[in-house]
Amino acid sequence: PVMMDSGAVRTFTGYRVQYNLALGPAKGGIRFHPDVDLGDVTALSALMAWKCAVVDIPFGGGKGGVACDPSQLSQAEQERITRRYTLEIFPILGPWQDIPAPDMGTNAQTMAWMMDTYSMQVGYSVKGCVTGKPVELGGSRGRREATGLGVVHVIREYLNAVGVDPSSQTAVIQGFGNVGSFAAEFLEKIGVRVVGVSDATAAYHDPNGLDIAGLVEHVSRWPAPPRTLATWEHDPSLDIDPSTLFALDCDILVPAALGGAITEKNAGDIKARLVAEAANGPVTPQADEILKANGVRVLPDILTNSGGVTVSYLEWVQDNQSYFWDEDAIRENLEKTMVRAFRTVWERGEQEGVDLRTAAMLVGVERVANAMMMRGLYP
Repeated sequence: PVMMDSGAVRTFTGYRVQYNLALGPAKGGIRFHPDVDLGDVTALSALMAWKCAVVDIPFGGGKGGVACDPSQLSQAEQERITRRYTLEIFPILGPWQDIPAPDMGTNAQTMAWMMDTYSMQVGYSVKGCVTGKPVELGGSRGRREATGLGVVHVIREYLNAVGVDPSSQTAVIQGFGNVGSFAAEFLEKIGVRVVGVSDATAAYHDPNGLDIAGLVEHVSRWPAPPRTLATWEHDPSLDIDPSTLFALDCDILVPAALGGAITEKNAGDIKARLVAEAANGPVTPQADEILKANGVRVLPDILTNSGGVTVSYLEWVQDNQSYFWDEDAIRENLEKTMVRAFRTVWERGEQEGVDLRTAAMLVGVERVANAMMMRGLYP
């Protein structure tokens, strides 16, 4: 139950799932969204278990959320929901038990409230109880761009592995929030031409390449409130129907929005030869089979978007030792981790003769299973 600004009391349903703790404390985001339910949270926590194992960081899989619509809530209401939720799950939280992070509908401010609530319960400041915090409260430099930058590291390594020059490639990005906008920015830096972007409000296409710098400046990621693509001043000839985005001519498609975006209904329209899953679960199993049959390679989410949890791990390490690194050190560590993870998955795929999603699952599940076997049963 939460007191709303009107004085009325509303009851919200929240969840926290710890899927597997064999490799370490649970790690995973907190999602505020109307569609949050136990099935989704459980599936996402399983993905986190495999993801942490693929990039070889000492975390288990966790995920949480509250069924609410943050766009319909004041900041004060969001704070009260966050604090009440944190208090309800307090017994299973902690830097050595379960470390939440931001996800859809939450942000660094949400994590600041969670950290403060947890710290007030134990009587002292515990910076390592959450990650994705503001830098002033123990957050890591380089955290905001980590997922998008990690996506681009994986794309670059794939292109290198197949002998393709990034400057010969074009990309389309679905979703222009924190992950998609940074992915667009860093793709341009390695020479890829971004020809299409979209968010929930608008979609644009320019075969000669969009003004990514202008778009990134417009969305004003932080600390200003985010703006949508629809309010960007642009040439009307760039406008396209968002439903046609996946059918655009391009080499690389980056779904960076909600899960289940690519289905059996639109998978056959995709002209890209590479799909890089920046979102969690953006390709349904049925669509996956269609893409495979059409010769489209997929860079799986548990590898491709693991840059965020990698830098969350670095933040947790910094908090626990009270020693903080500069942004260059963070980015260098992130790149090493992503490159190592990609090469491990790529080599496993070549060795087993399987696609990259299967190879990533083989690596992740095997590492978790080996940890469980070595630990044995107690009592």
